[in-house]
Amino acid sequence: MSTKNKILDAAEQLFADKGFNGTSLREITSRAEVNLAAVNYHFGSKKELIKAVMSRYMNELSPRLESALEAVCCQREQPSLIQVFSAFVEPLLSLNDFQENGTSNFLQLLGRGYTDSQGFLRWFLTTQYPNVISYFVDAVQKAYPELTPEDMFWRLHFTMGTIVFTMSSSDALMDIAANDFDRKMDIGEVIQQVIPYVAAGVAAPIGRAD
Repeated sequence: MSTKNKILDAAEQLFADKGFNGTSLREITSRAEVNLAAVNYHFGSKKELIKAVMSRYMNELSPRLESALEAVCCQREQPSLIQVFSAFVEPLLSLNDFQENGTSNFLQLLGRGYTDSQGFLRWFLTTQYPNVISYFVDAVQKAYPELTPEDMFWRLHFTMGTIVFTMSSSDALMDIAANDFDRKMDIGEVIQQVIPYVAAGVAAPIGRAD
């Protein structure tokens, strides 16, 4: 394995487990068994390393996700929100073929980008992969055309919060399912559990609580 990939693999696992803020370059170099100069040579900074870790996944995920969401947007009949969110399942699960535990690692990394105050990472993802976001918003609007831009913002914000929390604790949730309900689950089944919940939340009637 190349030095660059050793660094990426080590950084990915540490970022997923400990967060971006909680991981030092020293920990990454120790795990990758390389020196700090190698990180500086290949990436230049921790910020660029974070981008490279996320890009490795997004470059694999983005074309599949764009295709799935475009298919939802282009269908003649109005899609349901269940269909919109279900479009994410196969592309996300395909990350397990790309990298061991790829689906879980990616979703944890994505969550870290929102919980670790990594504003630059959110900006990077939205500017480098705008088509995914555009297709997703278009699909939600087609499924629920009455949503105003403000309603869309809040509902997708809460959706992301639900997904981030669920994925960051997915191992614990699978343990609970096994211990309390005698049900062995994988990450795909966890995703399937959350889809009806977030779809129902986005589909809630428009209005303000009194």
